[in-house]
Amino acid sequence: MSTRLATGGRLIDRKRPVEFTFNGRRMRGFAGDTLASALLGAGQSLVGRSFKYHRPRGIVASGAEEPNALVNLGKGPRFEPNQRATTQELYAGLSATSQNHWPSLDFDVGAINAALSRFLPAGFYYKMFMHPRSFWKHVYEPFIRQSAGLGKAPKDADPDTYEHFYAHVDLLVVGGGIAGLQAALQAGRAGKRVLLVEQTAHWGGRAVTDGARIDGTSADEWVKSAVQALEHMENVTLRTRCMGAGVYDHGYVTAYERLTDHLSETEGPRHRLWRIRTEHTVVATGALERPLSFAGNDIPGVMLASAVRDYITDWAVSPGDRTVVVTNNDDAYRTALAIHEAGLQVAAIVDARPAPEGALVTRARELGLPVLTGKGIAKVKGGKQVEGVAICAQAGEGSVLQEIPCDCVAMSGGWSPVVHLWSHTGGKLIWDAERAFFRPDPDRPPLGADGGAAVTCIGAANGHLRTGEILSDAQAALERLSGEAGAVPAAEDPDEGAMLPVWMMPQGAKLELRRKMWLDYQNDVKVTDVQLAAQEGYESVEHTKRYTTLGMATDQGKLSNINGLATLAQALGEDIPQVGTTTFRPPYTPISMGSIAGEARGELFQPIRKTPIHDWHEAQGAYWEPVGHWRRPYCFPRQGESHEEAVAREVKNTRQGLGLLDASTLGKIIVKGPDAGRFMDMLYTNMMSTLKPGRCRYGLMCSENGFLSDDGVVARIDEETWLCHTTTGGADRIHAHMEEFLQTEWWDWKVYTANVTEQWAQIGVVGPKSRAVLEKLGGMDLSADTFKFMDWQDGTLGGFPVRVFRISFSGELSFEVATPAGQGRALWDALLEAGAEFGVMPYGTEALHIMRAEKGFIMIGDETDGTVIPQDLGLDWAISKKKDDYIGKRAQDRSHMTDPGRWKLVGLETTDGSVIPDGSYAVAEGTNANGQRNTQGRVTSTYHSPTLDRGIAMGLVLHGPDRMGEVIEFNKVDGTTVAAKIVSPVFFDPDGEKQNV
Repeated sequence: MSTRLATGGRLIDRKRPVEFTFNGRRMRGFAGDTLASALLGAGQSLVGRSFKYHRPRGIVASGAEEPNALVNLGKGPRFEPNQRATTQELYAGLSATSQNHWPSLDFDVGAINAALSRFLPAGFYYKMFMHPRSFWKHVYEPFIRQSAGLGKAPKDADPDTYEHFYAHVDLLVVGGGIAGLQAALQAGRAGKRVLLVEQTAHWGGRAVTDGARIDGTSADEWVKSAVQALEHMENVTLRTRCMGAGVYDHGYVTAYERLTDHLSETEGPRHRLWRIRTEHTVVATGALERPLSFAGNDIPGVMLASAVRDYITDWAVSPGDRTVVVTNNDDAYRTALAIHEAGLQVAAIVDARPAPEGALVTRARELGLPVLTGKGIAKVKGGKQVEGVAICAQAGEGSVLQEIPCDCVAMSGGWSPVVHLWSHTGGKLIWDAERAFFRPDPDRPPLGADGGAAVTCIGAANGHLRTGEILSDAQAALERLSGEAGAVPAAEDPDEGAMLPVWMMPQGAKLELRRKMWLDYQNDVKVTDVQLAAQEGYESVEHTKRYTTLGMATDQGKLSNINGLATLAQALGEDIPQVGTTTFRPPYTPISMGSIAGEARGELFQPIRKTPIHDWHEAQGAYWEPVGHWRRPYCFPRQGESHEEAVAREVKNTRQGLGLLDASTLGKIIVKGPDAGRFMDMLYTNMMSTLKPGRCRYGLMCSENGFLSDDGVVARIDEETWLCHTTTGGADRIHAHMEEFLQTEWWDWKVYTANVTEQWAQIGVVGPKSRAVLEKLGGMDLSADTFKFMDWQDGTLGGFPVRVFRISFSGELSFEVATPAGQGRALWDALLEAGAEFGVMPYGTEALHIMRAEKGFIMIGDETDGTVIPQDLGLDWAISKKKDDYIGKRAQDRSHMTDPGRWKLVGLETTDGSVIPDGSYAVAEGTNANGQRNTQGRVTSTYHSPTLDRGIAMGLVLHGPDRMGEVIEFNKVDGTTVAAKIVSPVFFDPDGEKQNV
């Protein structure tokens, strides 16, 4: 039966009917409907079942706070569970089904749990499922796993795409009501870069629905004018369907934008996760109406008074022909007036206050609406739909004074500011006893990097519920932020009387009534559950939350938490502020997993980083190797050539003539500031503060546990600046490591770090002819006398701005030439052209690895595995004896780290010239407890050396450096062994003559 009103509905277009299905039944709504308003318009009041007791559930709210109307949307690969009908916009062909029932929504076998509710109180699972253990394993666990959850998880791969979007603004305004619009207008006029986001599809918030008057015109006209003005400001960006999800430290905020959820035919990304950096965040998220606790307050047809008003005004839907309004404040009278103006019947206004006053109350009485003062609802009658209410004295125990037939109950227990974003980064709250809600404490705001407030709450989110107060608060806040004054829009507000805090109806309700009063509709948490938790010693609100599951539903307690903690406070005999609130955590409402992942899906789990020379490598048929987030050429095979042959050719050519390596992927991190020197000394095992500008030094980094985590060459740029080179895969990790210590341990040190890896292309020019090719380009003096090993210089080569490092990872004469990324490909081409006469040839990562192994240079990730310390690798020379501390030093003094039995690095040569297999262990006499042969070492790197024409390896061996010349056996996969002699890890040019030429 349709409950659509013949007229009205400011958000719907009656000329555009939209067909959809619910549980396979075809229904019709209009463009502009939400799924919830379309269901109500089609006469569907029962929409789901509760989690524990499978009680019938109807629509309670009209927005993101809705706890009941969760449905499955879509089919096949686009099936999605637990979607709110109140926020899902209607589109042609939408398919929705109810969830958490069997075999049907109307007849659910699980409803038998309601009859057993006295045996399933709060915390029953803690007591019941512990003993006996075998019964838990075979009876309870399978049953609970089958019953767990509301909707079922999708089985097919998601075909939609998602994206991340990055924004940098001066001011982020979250919430597009009149407070947010006024804030954006003021900031936009002041010239600030502003981003204004609104979670719904419409601007203006409640002011438009409630018919507020601003500057002598309707709120609707004022909002349209404000939005039009903002759209003409180039420095302002507006986004609807975009929810402020979370506020984090350092001006970082996430927002969640639903791009195509309201469309039947979609192109492009479905959701977008905004990653925002802002100087300041203004929270204008409004307030949420609270339900009242009375027996039967969960029966379908019991709704928030504001939601009833929304459905009538915005979507021309009648939640009921005959409505009882129950309240403790004046705002619910707006709902009664809206019901009356729509031609529907107000059966009674039940006001808990003994003598309510105010313009709205007077208006209701003038219209002849029955107002019952000092009264409450003893219970709601009905099962799957409200049939009537029993009225009692609010100050009594629940004795019924009269019964009123009705099919809808509109309840209002007052309003609570939406303080979630304020609290995400530590903003504190203060209890407002007069209006019975928590609001932001202006004296304890979330702090920004400069010690000032990072977040400002305005309007209803700041505890101001009247139109004039909201606009004045928004204007005042933005004047403080922008330093520019402006005119406050004039508002016309009716006089309102004081509210009466009501946490239970009636005030002295008997136990039988309290057992039927619901706090958390989705999780079936009752007033008696919270009282039982207090009785059993759960005095902390956080403990009570977990014991009862109060506020742990998908709405995260938006409707239940304040009533729940008030009930706990009464049970404990304490004031509400002493009980406190639970922790507010992001996101504000659930966001899709797809938006979190963005493009990181399928084969593209992470974006592939490409160097400026990547396209050239690809054109030459490079065989790619994944290294960190990058793809690097493993080798450059020629036609008919195996990878092994290509690698051998590249090694020999580099050793004998000239090789080029694309080293752009190596991490490059700037460390700068007055305290940068001592910071560098703490980061590295050796001294970096004594390094002279213009010089380089090899350095090691360790974790707090003392294990070697990265290595690389450090160059000192000037008195306060160092450039740290890291491994390709370590750049992001090491930069995060630096920032962690700067933010948590040495937060008062004046140090700035920046990861500039992608700002520079870097080319290794390697081999006996490397100096010759650079001199051919011309522009710098690269002679051995003026440019010594481990020097660096800025200059120009062949007309390219460069920074040249004379360092070597191959043991050959070598220069690493860095140039701005935009010049990288051109410099590479110039080196190829100039090097043609010297037999220039590019080489890949495998040739790089072989040449470094020939020289005995370690590789992070090969010689290290998270258990290796520098001393294991013979790198004691890189550990300073002149400084007291560095990260990992104390860990390296532990007995396990100084154990003489730790395996040490050595070189290994097979007696027959073969290559030891990767991962081989050196076997020893005897067997362990598992019957396996004992081990005395392992291979870390193993290659065939084209230079030496034999197998070489590096490995960690028990007492290895003391066993030179000894032959030991290494196991092979086929069960045989291969013999290898322990030698020095430096196989080639042990005196370093070639790199120092």
